[in-house]
Order: sequence, then structure tokens, then C-alpha cells
Amino acid sequence: MTNLIKRASAEARAFRGKQDKQNCKHNRRNDAHDDDLANAPRIDAPRKPRFAPVTFSEEGGVRYLHFGTEWIQGAMRIRKPDHIELEYAQQMMAWLLFVETPERIVQLGLGAAALTKFCYRFLKRAKVEAVELNPAVVIAARAMFELPYDDARLTVTELDAWDFVNDRTNHGSIGALQIDIYDATARGPVLDSVSFYRACRACLTPEAGIVTINLFGDHPSFVRNMRHLNEAFDRRVIALPEVHDGNRIVLAFAGPSLEISFDKLNERARLIEAQLGLPARKWVKGLAQSAGLPTTGAFTI
Repeated sequence: MTNLIKRASAEARAFRGKQDKQNCKHNRRNDAHDDDLANAPRIDAPRKPRFAPVTFSEEGGVRYLHFGTEWIQGAMRIRKPDHIELEYAQQMMAWLLFVETPERIVQLGLGAAALTKFCYRFLKRAKVEAVELNPAVVIAARAMFELPYDDARLTVTELDAWDFVNDRTNHGSIGALQIDIYDATARGPVLDSVSFYRACRACLTPEAGIVTINLFGDHPSFVRNMRHLNEAFDRRVIALPEVHDGNRIVLAFAGPSLEISFDKLNERARLIEAQLGLPARKWVKGLAQSAGLPTTGAFTI
């Protein structure tokens, strides 16, 4: 990995307006006391940031998003901005094996916007939404990772994921919910309680909704998350095999019980590969491996 490219612009643009307002109030308040403070010692202390700094690096034609550390929070191949570069991020689209394009697709945690851009670009029937707490990440996604601005089909909301999933207006309305919410330490999702996952389940459409979650398979948080997901989703949960850097994508299902042959899944996978260029047959093999089933049988969950 090359050295991080440190950019102050995203942070500065995100918080400049708020800081200017604070400075304005501060100046008005201090005008009356200028004489008293003229000879007072001046201490310049940096403002404590609300979030980790947003930084970038580039290598081999790929631009990476970081939160001030070496941990990769997202990536984009510069010549293919709508392509999903990282394998684990591609696996986040594995819900396509089971449902047609839903009316509403939501991403919790924007990152480099790879999933949001892909869904917006290629799944034309869906309304695509992303929920991101850090305004600097939103600005970085648009300035550095070619995320389009909002329109009739695309909405990016600056909001805590917890508040979003607990908003009853979102319940029962989302066909595919993709969750990738990490902070700078990347020690596990910042939201992983049973209550959070139950609220995620409540957001799914009752006929057939699926959640995909990015976890670290080789981290203690994986066991905790799997336990909480199984409790929230009545054990209708399966984790794909680990890919690079320890990522494991988990699928959790709502709606009626599902039974589908691996032949049908492979047929669907070939269609996904032809139309979207995603390695979907690898996902089918991963499902069989994780479930301990032969690919001549059926997948039940």
C-alpha cells in the first residue's frame, strides 16, 4: 500500500459551515470584552474532530478510502468507477441470487459508495438509498469516488444507522439492506446488538427481504455478531466463506421459508454474471460450502 494521501478538503467542507457559525457567535460575544482581554495570554488549541480523518491512497489504478489508518474502508478502480472492486463488496450483492430487483435498496455505511453506485447504475427499477453519519464521508464519496448527486432514484442521508432502522416509516419497506458500518479501528461493526438486528429485520419487506452484513471472520466480534443475528432472524442466517483480509459476508433472511435447488441458483448466477458482471457462481459454491451441502441438492433456509 502506498502512503496515505491526506486531504483536508472533505473534513473542512463538511464542518466549515458549522465552525463559521460558531466563530461568528464567539466574535460577537467577545467584542464587548476586547479591552479586558487585550493583554491576556492566547492559547491556540485545535478543535477536536467529531470523526476520524478521511484519507485516501492510490495503487495500481485503484483509489482507496481510509479513516486515518491503513484499514481500507472502500475502493474504486479509477477507470471503472461503477465497478465493485473488492471481492467482499461484490459478495454483499449475493441477495440477487434470491430476489429480483426490489423497489428499495438501502446501504448502511456509505464508505467509498461502491455498492450504492453499482445499484444505482445497474438496477434501474430500484430506489437506492445510503445512510451515513459522517458528512465528510459523503463529500469524499462525491469528490473522490464519483458518487452522483441525489435525484429521483438516489438519496444519501446523513443519519445514524440506529435511528434509521428504528424509524417506523422505514419498516416493512426495504427489499435489500446492506450493512457495512465500521469506524477507524475496524474492530467490528459499530452497531451489532440483537436490538439493532431486530430493527433491521423489521425494515425488510415481509414477502422476501434479505440483509447482507460485512463481518471479520477472524475477529472475536464475528462470533458475537453471528449469535445476535441468529437470535434476531430466527437462525435464518448463513455466512459465506472468508475472503481476503478476513472479511466474511453474512446473509440473513426474512419472509417465508425458502427452498431452492443449487441448479436453480446456478442458473440465476449465470444470469447475474452475464448481465452484471459479478462472480455469482462463486457465491453459490460458497453457500454450499458453508451449509455443508452437495451442489446437487437444495439450499433451505
